[in-house]
Amino acid sequence: MNNRLNGLNVKFYTRSFSKELYEQSRQLYDAAGYECVRLTDQSADGYFFTMLEDKDCDVAINVDEDAFIEDLDAVLDLAEYVIKNGYANAGCADVAPACPRSGSAVVTNPFFNVFDLRQIRTKWRGKESLRDFIFNEKEYEPYYKFFYWLSENFTTFYLRGERHSDGFSTVLYSPDGRCLCKHSWMSRFYHQRPDQTKRINALIDEVCAGRGMKRLTFSKKQILRFRIDYLKRFIIRIPQRIAQWPHKWKRWINNIKKKK
Repeated sequence: MNNRLNGLNVKFYTRSFSKELYEQSRQLYDAAGYECVRLTDQSADGYFFTMLEDKDCDVAINVDEDAFIEDLDAVLDLAEYVIKNGYANAGCADVAPACPRSGSAVVTNPFFNVFDLRQIRTKWRGKESLRDFIFNEKEYEPYYKFFYWLSENFTTFYLRGERHSDGFSTVLYSPDGRCLCKHSWMSRFYHQRPDQTKRINALIDEVCAGRGMKRLTFSKKQILRFRIDYLKRFIIRIPQRIAQWPHKWKRWINNIKKKK
């Protein structure tokens, strides 16, 4: 595959906590020939800012490390579709049943996106763009404000998603009905909870089988490196997690009030 899309600079970005999951996910889009960027220790909205600051990238394909590409041609065709039709963003609305939450139909959940960064940069002025941005619905996640700003200033293409037969994962489709990727969710419990580890591995096996590939296996030395990297990521994120507590408590209290 070409390493250019219509003469544009394209990169895959993955916000990653687990190096092992990142390697499993990356093998499914590495063949596209584009640069793959692993973003570590980023806040829930900070990695969008990192993409926008990367002036060597025109089009960003954002793929979570637990979102596994089933049809790479469909993903690249979608990127072309986004550019040709003037969209700034393509993704899945952050609402059930496609996503296991009750969020916003305006926001696209960032497990998978295609961003036309060139278009977004025409109005982006850094975090200052969001400072005074107000929307009617309460902010559900830190990245919501960015997506509300994005939808107010540009056009978003919403992709169809549905619940996987495992009862939790999301299956995402291209405009012409091809499966783009399957997103497992719950990656924070990979190798922490046996049930989630088993489910995620089964999803990787399913996607790989459809691609004529196999889930990667690693040596004991590689696994040790993954565990050390995971520990480093965990320690670095402790201050970030503490900083998010007030926001999470507020959200938790609001959810309780809604149920009453």
